[in-house]
Order: sequence, then C-alpha cells, then structure tokens
Amino acid sequence: MPEIARIRPAEDADERGTLTGLLDFLRATVELKATGLTDEQAFARPVHPSALTPGGIVKHLTGVERFWFAIDFAGQDIAWPWTEEDPHGSFPIEPGDTLDSILTAYRTECARSREIVAANSLDDRARSAEGLTFTLRYALAHIIEETARHLGHLDLLRESTDGLTGE
Repeated sequence: MPEIARIRPAEDADERGTLTGLLDFLRATVELKATGLTDEQAFARPVHPSALTPGGIVKHLTGVERFWFAIDFAGQDIAWPWTEEDPHGSFPIEPGDTLDSILTAYRTECARSREIVAANSLDDRARSAEGLTFTLRYALAHIIEETARHLGHLDLLRESTDGLTGE
C-alpha cells in the first residue's frame, strides 16, 4: 500500500488551487479511512439496516470521478463505471473485489481526473453530449460535495467497524 499524503490545502490559494486542494485533501482522507481494514471489514455492513460498506463507498466514488470528469466533462470514450442493472452506481461489491483493488482503482481514477482538470480551464464546458452545460468549476464543486458526503458515511462505518475515529 503506498503512503498516503494528506496535505491541508492552502487557505490563500487562487480558485483552482482552492478547489483542487480541497478535493485532494478529501480524496486522501477517503483512502486513509479505508486503509487498514481487512476485505471482510471493508465489505461488511456494520450499520444496519444500511447496505453501505466502506469498500462500496470507495468503489462508488471511483465511478463518480470517472463519470463526471472523464466521461461527461472530457467526453472520453472509456468504459461506463456502472452496470445496466445499476445505472446510477449504488455501492455493490462484486465477486473478486478486494479492498486493495478498489483503492488502486480509486487512485488511478483520481489521477486521471487530476490530469483532466490540469489540462482545462475552470470555465470550459462539458463536451460529452449535446445539452450538457456544466463547467469544470461546477464539476469540481460537485465532486467536492459528493466526496465529502460519502466521507461522512465512511467515518461512521469505520468507527462502527473498529472504533477508528478522527480525520
């Protein structure tokens, strides 16, 4: 498992630095919350009746990164992150999934997202389909919100699993 660098974003950065710094801080926190769990813990449902699992949350966030940045914003012709049976990307764990493979996929997708963000202006618009009008700025703000919301779920699941709390 690679070392996870969690760097607090600069409080006086420009707009791009603020948005990307906050998102990278949240992404690293997602990894830290999941790291150290066994596959059994990562795929367990410790808060009943919820079907959420730590591994499922990280897998969902991987799909969200791909969908918003690579597919919808950049218009890349790459694999859709979800199945026909689950077109909106709930939180399923599939046979063969391991926490390590899920975290590796998350890191890879976040790296692709960073490349897309770096290569575009915050005012650039989504280019995957007719009628999409959101800007890269909006996509960044949305992914910050999505990641932060699910990180809150991950906090609760991790604490319920092994008592780990904190940032």
